[in-house]
Amino acid sequence: MDMTSLTISILLLLLMIRVCKSDDQLASARPLSPGDLLISKGGVFALGFFSPSGSNTSTSLYVAIWFHGIPERSRTVVWVANRDSPATTSSSPTLAISNSFDLVLSDSQGRTLWRTQNAAAAAVHDSGTPLAVLLDTGNLQLQLPNGTVIWQSFDHPTDTILPGMRFLMIHGARPAARLVSWRGPADPSTGAFSFGLDPVSNLQLMVWHGAEPYCRISVWNGVSVSGGMYTGSPSSIVYQTIVNTGDEFYLTYTVSDGSPYFRIMLDHTGTMKLLSWDTNSSSWTLISERPTGGYGLYGSCGPNAYCDFTGAAPACQCLEGFEPVAADLNSSEGCRRTEPLQCSKASHFVALPGMRVPDKFVLLRNRSFEQCAAECSKNCSCTAYAYANLSSSGAMEDQSRCLVWTGELVDTWKSINYGEKLYLRLASPVKTKSNIVKIVVPVVACLLLPTCIALVFLCKFKGKWQKKGIQKKVMLGYLSTSNRLGDKNDEFPFVSFNDIVAATDNFSDCNMLGRGGFGKVYKGILEDGKEVAVKRLSQGSGQGIDEFRNEVVLLVKLQHRNLVRLLGCCIHEEEKLLIYEYLPNKSLDAFLFDTSRTRVLDWPTRFNIIKGIARGILYLHQDSRLTIIHRDLKASNILLDTEMSPKISDFGMARIFGGNQQLANTTRVVGTYGYMSPEYVTSGAFSVKSDTYSFGVLLLEITWKLWEEGNATKLVDSLVAESCPLHEAFRCIHVGLLCVQDNPNARPLMSTVVFMLENETTLLPAPKEPVYFSPRNNETEETRRNIEGFLNMSCITTLEGR
Repeated sequence: MDMTSLTISILLLLLMIRVCKSDDQLASARPLSPGDLLISKGGVFALGFFSPSGSNTSTSLYVAIWFHGIPERSRTVVWVANRDSPATTSSSPTLAISNSFDLVLSDSQGRTLWRTQNAAAAAVHDSGTPLAVLLDTGNLQLQLPNGTVIWQSFDHPTDTILPGMRFLMIHGARPAARLVSWRGPADPSTGAFSFGLDPVSNLQLMVWHGAEPYCRISVWNGVSVSGGMYTGSPSSIVYQTIVNTGDEFYLTYTVSDGSPYFRIMLDHTGTMKLLSWDTNSSSWTLISERPTGGYGLYGSCGPNAYCDFTGAAPACQCLEGFEPVAADLNSSEGCRRTEPLQCSKASHFVALPGMRVPDKFVLLRNRSFEQCAAECSKNCSCTAYAYANLSSSGAMEDQSRCLVWTGELVDTWKSINYGEKLYLRLASPVKTKSNIVKIVVPVVACLLLPTCIALVFLCKFKGKWQKKGIQKKVMLGYLSTSNRLGDKNDEFPFVSFNDIVAATDNFSDCNMLGRGGFGKVYKGILEDGKEVAVKRLSQGSGQGIDEFRNEVVLLVKLQHRNLVRLLGCCIHEEEKLLIYEYLPNKSLDAFLFDTSRTRVLDWPTRFNIIKGIARGILYLHQDSRLTIIHRDLKASNILLDTEMSPKISDFGMARIFGGNQQLANTTRVVGTYGYMSPEYVTSGAFSVKSDTYSFGVLLLEITWKLWEEGNATKLVDSLVAESCPLHEAFRCIHVGLLCVQDNPNARPLMSTVVFMLENETTLLPAPKEPVYFSPRNNETEETRRNIEGFLNMSCITTLEGR
């Protein structure tokens, strides 16, 4: 062999060695050295040694994970192992798996620069030698041969959160992890800023500068699952979720298929950023950041003031009942009360909607809204309170979140897109009496005495009618602002508040039929003996005047045997009430998910309920004067009368389509998780096919796998098997699968659904496998989607089923 051939052979051998060291796994017999790489299977991420560009200590080496799928010049590091113990190029560092099942970074001098300290390894010592595997998610895992993960980098983040990462902030009532910034743009050592859960309240996501608060990112609204969604481009969706199980509190986010690279990172200046990779410019694009300029900094507007983000540009404003201390409101002096509070004088509370609540609150546990308000009212040093009804609180026993404040209110925001109601205490105006008033009042009283006597007789006969007329005018003022009442104002069903109080025995607990995130429902008996159901919307619920108006207007216009009938409504001060026909069998979920009542639903009853629901939806979509998209179809919103006939209820979230409108979009996604169509969840797009999807979910309590394997006979409830013709059950399953197809265009119209259910000889097309289907176990929760900010993203709030 000549010298040239020998040289080529050596080069090929070296190349093969290099290739062997650039797969996605690190074995115990093959350590990683500078120049070697682990590359995830899909080529998304790489792990190796790097030296920060522009660093004054260019000889420093760090073991890190970075995006491998972007150009080398734009290298973006997402995780660093030895950030405070750099190696040097001359010390020949290696990363290897030790005999104790740890990943260990050491150098030629025998110094250990970093290790995983895997305490779980001892318990699984006999399971074989582990491997270090780099996944396409950017997660480095130490795995046993059987797949058991004994350590992973996702549990030990540095300054970045990646899609799929479970950023655990509380575990077992103790703080678990924080993001910590780099010291500088080219220095990955521990920086001055950190991000995590406020350990004092366990309710706030915050950025700290050292030990001092720097920026409050968001205040947790207290529910077990909340989340947000951001549309980065027509083809990309970022979906973020915050979860509290009672024992754990964590944040995670995912992105839609085909999206570019995304990351959330805390940079060296203390700014939380949401970034996406732009392939056209080969650079990272900023989607959102906190803080946004000086207005996002902690307490930037001073005490008793708030950052107003509702205008074209953020600005500092005084809270209601306050005035600036200095001429420049943007100073740290903030605002002061125009009328000081005094315990010896009267006070009242004003409701400020859309507020991100101030810092330095006290959490009072196990309080209802009324108890929370009373707690603050009786304490004269209490300056404000806020309340959240946690209708679904995961593993937590407390189903409420009552916050109270004393003293100054610090770091408050106001936003169009998210926030809650803050109840602020103000001094009541002082009433003074002059000598003239003391003389005039008795004289006027004497002159009015004969008139009052006459009015007593008049009111005896006409007082009740006049009072109802006044209430009617007040309610019409609330309900006619959208001009959707048409020409039927005179037929509008109004009931006086006093009549409702009498009918429900002053809202006695004995008459309560149920409760949910919206408030409570009571049974009542009107003067004419008619039994009714009264929905009393609580002040702490998410349903406001818009939802109330929407439901009243629609139910007055819509008449169908499979829609619940509205008999009346009432607005009295802060009270909003709806009066429905009384349906003794309550809702469908009470039968489907209660084993003691399931036997009542034999197959003929179930099949009639299915067809009745379908006819009701068809009426909404096609046969009524308006095209109505319900947007919240689910078992708890299907009520059953004495004959077990279904009636669709709860139209507070419904939308009206006009003319030839076929599709609409919204930034406020509302409804119930598991019943909402994929296109509605991901992009806010809804149509009649959205209701079709929800109807399909109502039909299905099954999985795709059983249908695909031809085991549909196992799906029929054993309690109804004797009364159930299998061909009808199979047909319902088949129709349900057609309705929950991922593509809206593949779902049938409700007119087709009704035809397929009522015509047994009609051939049905084969359904496609749903891309996403969420199983429901004992459905007791309802997830209403309201907007809440985390990095300017919307929120999903989980509330209790009705």
